[in-house]
Amino acid sequence: MPIKLPNELPAYKTLTEENIFVMTETRALTQDIRPLQIAIVNLMPTKVDTETQLLRLLGNTPLQVEAQLIAMASHESRNTSREHLESFYQTFDAIRNRNFDGMIITGAPVEQLPFEEVEYWEELCEIMEWSKQHVHSTFHICWAAQAALYYHFGIPKKPLAEKLFGVFPHRAEREHYILLRGFDDVFMVPHSRHTTIDRAEVEKHPELKILASSEEAGIYAMATENGKKVFITGHSEYDPWTLEREYRRDKAAGLPIAVPKNYYPGDDDTKPPQVTWRGHAHLLYANWLNYLVYQTTPYDLSALNAAEKEKADR
Repeated sequence: MPIKLPNELPAYKTLTEENIFVMTETRALTQDIRPLQIAIVNLMPTKVDTETQLLRLLGNTPLQVEAQLIAMASHESRNTSREHLESFYQTFDAIRNRNFDGMIITGAPVEQLPFEEVEYWEELCEIMEWSKQHVHSTFHICWAAQAALYYHFGIPKKPLAEKLFGVFPHRAEREHYILLRGFDDVFMVPHSRHTTIDRAEVEKHPELKILASSEEAGIYAMATENGKKVFITGHSEYDPWTLEREYRRDKAAGLPIAVPKNYYPGDDDTKPPQVTWRGHAHLLYANWLNYLVYQTTPYDLSALNAAEKEKADR
């Protein structure tokens, strides 16, 4: 099944050219199917790039998905046009009375700030609290995973001696957990961050399950037992050139930045990067959509509030 997109969203043209099965709103009106309602809280400055990356993965499953892009009202984007935001995004206030089968909260380049000093922290906390009864499963990426672990469980982030930057090998720790179904024994994941989560802090919370990790990159995937909250510390959604753009940008600005590990052949930045994580990324999002969203979400989303409240009270 395709992902349903607004007719004029830039990602529609890009994904169509890649032969990803997408559908305009016009065509979707003729289908008698309830699409999965997925909210995407896009905190990244390069919003169009991030939209395309996530929609590429959500659109490559047998499930029909209707995505709602959400921007923070308490932050003015300097890298995305007001016209784009007004055309394709809603604020939290505009959707707070809706229910969603799933929600994705992206990373953000604010990880070196204390959480409380982030401009939109209070608004994000309101969204995370709201998600407890209005979203069936929430998927947190990179900084958002750290923010959610801090908000929901009080787990702090800690600074790294140097930026974790590159593509790293990972292994499953709970091989039969449905989010990891079909994963290879070793799978690659891009990371780009200055902070991390301490394993000992996570292990203090039995309701959190560590699913996969890396010797160099640390914990990669965590989830609550019922899959209502998923925490992913890397960037499986990155396209082939994302790390390249970050690397060239920081290098041009004179910032201390190493060549991203395991990204260029032989770590030679004069050669084109090799993508070693694409298959895992598609499987990760397909498993989340299928097993943690579609298989267990109520068909009637108006019943979600009561169902989630009952689950939380158990």
